[in-house]
Amino acid sequence: MILVAGGIADKVTELVCARLDACGFAYRLLDLGRYPSDHGMVVHWNGGGPEGALRGPGWELDLAEISGAYVRFLGPEGRVLPTDLPGATATALRGEADAALMALIEDLPCPVVNRLGGGMSNNSKPYQALLLARAGFRVPPTLVTTDPDAARAFHAEHGAVIYKSISGVRSIVRRLGPEQLGRIDLLRHGPAQFQAFVPGQDVRVHTVGERLFATRVRSEATDYRYASRDGLAVSMEPAELPASVAAACRRIARELDLLHAGIDLRETPEGEWVCFEVNPCPGFLFYERQTGQPISLALAELLHGGAAAAREQAGAAAMP
Repeated sequence: MILVAGGIADKVTELVCARLDACGFAYRLLDLGRYPSDHGMVVHWNGGGPEGALRGPGWELDLAEISGAYVRFLGPEGRVLPTDLPGATATALRGEADAALMALIEDLPCPVVNRLGGGMSNNSKPYQALLLARAGFRVPPTLVTTDPDAARAFHAEHGAVIYKSISGVRSIVRRLGPEQLGRIDLLRHGPAQFQAFVPGQDVRVHTVGERLFATRVRSEATDYRYASRDGLAVSMEPAELPASVAAACRRIARELDLLHAGIDLRETPEGEWVCFEVNPCPGFLFYERQTGQPISLALAELLHGGAAAAREQAGAAAMP
């Protein structure tokens, strides 16, 4: 039995559930939109790991029956608090229930897509960049600063510069232009991350276990995810990766303990490959719809594989 922990209103979670249905793979949905209302758990830890059961509307699942788990946590805006409790009490209850669920997910013995620990590096983009470099990726020159003069000097050195968030909070990647330079003194109030602009074409790589799905993105936008806001077009097509780049993608996913990851690359006009970051909970629906690449099917098969998939991942992790 597969456990899906996510919000049914989330389109990626909905696609995973639909793919499991289409494949005939049994699963239970722990709807995080309503959790902990209508849900419960009775779990205790022994030397061999957690034991017990999860409960949802009309179902109960023994932890020993879980062959794989897909987890996609929601933000507060996607959650419904219990209505039979005062607001502060309901919020505290949800926090305690979330902590219990997170602890359980970390210790499940089956394959989990993904455990929280694997995605923590994404909360610090500069730290993750160090891990990417160690894994064999080229990363762009980067400056994190609250010093306006340092930012101006970085811009003067590299000519074309982009800026984005330092944390895991999503931000729109923008070019540093005259408008931004005109208010650069505000940088003293909080740090920002600047990177030398890398020309070329974006390639998003989704890893699913040892499988790779590379998608080439063609767009004139600085951040193709928001190209429509600038009136620009986006097209996508499956891509082939050089062997060394494919190996680096598998290596960083293993090192971060991510069974499923979204890796953002760019191929320069000279044929060099640069890596920007690794997303531990990628919204792959956008890419699957555009290209027809069977990412959700690969995920379903990984989750259904259970113990066999776990053995395969353990063997892959031991590879140099």
